[in-house]
Amino acid sequence: MSYLSLSHLHLRYGKADAVRDLNLEVAEGELISLLGPSGCGKTTTMRSVAGLLEPAGGRIELAGQDITRRPANHRDIGLVFQSYALFPHLTVFENVAFGLRLRRVTAPDIRARVTGALGSVGLSEYAARFPAQLSGGQQQRVALARAFVIRPKLLLLDEPLSNLDAKLRLEMRVEIRRLQRELGITMLYVTHDQGEALSLSDRIVIMRAGQIEQAGPPDEVWQRPRTPFVASFMGYENLLGYRAGTLVGEGGSLPFAYPVPPGTTALGWRPDSVLVGSGAYSGRVLARSYQGQQAEFLLASAVGPIKGVADASAPWREGHEVPFELGPSGMVPLAEA
Repeated sequence: MSYLSLSHLHLRYGKADAVRDLNLEVAEGELISLLGPSGCGKTTTMRSVAGLLEPAGGRIELAGQDITRRPANHRDIGLVFQSYALFPHLTVFENVAFGLRLRRVTAPDIRARVTGALGSVGLSEYAARFPAQLSGGQQQRVALARAFVIRPKLLLLDEPLSNLDAKLRLEMRVEIRRLQRELGITMLYVTHDQGEALSLSDRIVIMRAGQIEQAGPPDEVWQRPRTPFVASFMGYENLLGYRAGTLVGEGGSLPFAYPVPPGTTALGWRPDSVLVGSGAYSGRVLARSYQGQQAEFLLASAVGPIKGVADASAPWREGHEVPFELGPSGMVPLAEA
């Protein structure tokens, strides 16, 4: 049974459509990531669920209740923002307790719940400190504790890790997923980072121009993208048109002898599926980048730029002509949306 339901949601900024006829069902306890480039409508969708943007049409239901027109402070929804939004004049304890005090929770319960929340994010020893005395990662943990402690029906997170360095982002992904599973809370997570979405989500919803392009489990959208847009967003950087045994690219074409499913209009390969150094095709090295055990090559070919890999010891440099292969290994067939 659906716990959060968005039905034919239509959102506008002024006269411009931001989201059109969006339908999404979220089960209780599920973590859903809204993934897509800037301007695709993911944050706008989240704002409407939070009650910060009134829909121009459609319906939002949460836990069996219609909340489409309900004020934001009556929706029992927790929010975690990119900016953390902590109160600088309040201690860590008081920041986490803030929502409980608004709900008139008793003092003993506040102390117990805040202490438990700080313990769950590893900040028990920081209760008396102020936000300015914390690192960025610690501030984000306070923001998470403040959102979890009120035990909301739904938790919304909008790009919550974008201000952290790479190491902290990885640590916080693990922390968010652990807390979500431990508490069984339903979460809607907005991000433009495919790595975050893949590592955190039960399902990923990929958005484009205010609509859902594809939705499914992480392994499905990673391995079986349905459209060129989704494929490109999920790392298939080598995208070529396909017409009756021919690859079609920028100003040229190449024969392609391998079988493809009926209805295929494009083929995609990730760079690590394109072997440089052998194969039926040829390209001129435009750039080479060292990546540890491998080197990635950008090649100029008859169908446009192609990215592929070879062993890091490969001798080719800019200007060298080298063979490469585009074959069935790692290939994904696509159809135009």
